[in-house]
Amino acid sequence: MKAFTQLTGTAAPLPIANIDTDQIIPKQFLKTVSREGLAKGLFYDFKTKADGSPNPDFVLNKPAYAKAAILIAKENFGCGSSREHAPWALLDQGLSVVIAPSFADIFYNNCFKNGLLPIVLPREVVDSLMEQAGGPNHMFSIDLAAQTVTAPDGKVHRFDIDQGRKASLLAGLDEIGETLQHGGDISRFEEQRKLSQPWFA
Repeated sequence: MKAFTQLTGTAAPLPIANIDTDQIIPKQFLKTVSREGLAKGLFYDFKTKADGSPNPDFVLNKPAYAKAAILIAKENFGCGSSREHAPWALLDQGLSVVIAPSFADIFYNNCFKNGLLPIVLPREVVDSLMEQAGGPNHMFSIDLAAQTVTAPDGKVHRFDIDQGRKASLLAGLDEIGETLQHGGDISRFEEQRKLSQPWFA
């Protein structure tokens, strides 16, 4: 998993509440276990017209936000089913951070497991950031170590995060990576178990 430390990039405003995981990545794009290529299905029903052509009004189809690294959304982002393809699709698009007043629990947990940083800020702050992202200056800075979001207007907003999850993101460690850090202890345990309980070997 790629480490997350600091990021300065374009933020795309998505002023819609209760975006569920089927809207993030519709079911027809779940036929793969690969994390690559899922960007084509990201927000498919929002970004695509009925005839299959791109919807020019959707924020990520607009040239100013085509390379956005940050998404600013409304409350309860990621509700619905538990599909892990949702954070995969966001990452495949190039998005590394989602800022919202609240997230669905399973989606929120899946973000950390895959290196996507979900930031919870008060609704009034998110509304201000959303408005700024829709203005002429879309550049925001995220500092995970300091736990801050710096908006285009220069204001710095601090966010809370579980310290264990923060450490894992800073080190670029998913659950497998964290386990492998204890590889020596695991090997020693297995060797001792073979001696004391050979019937498990």
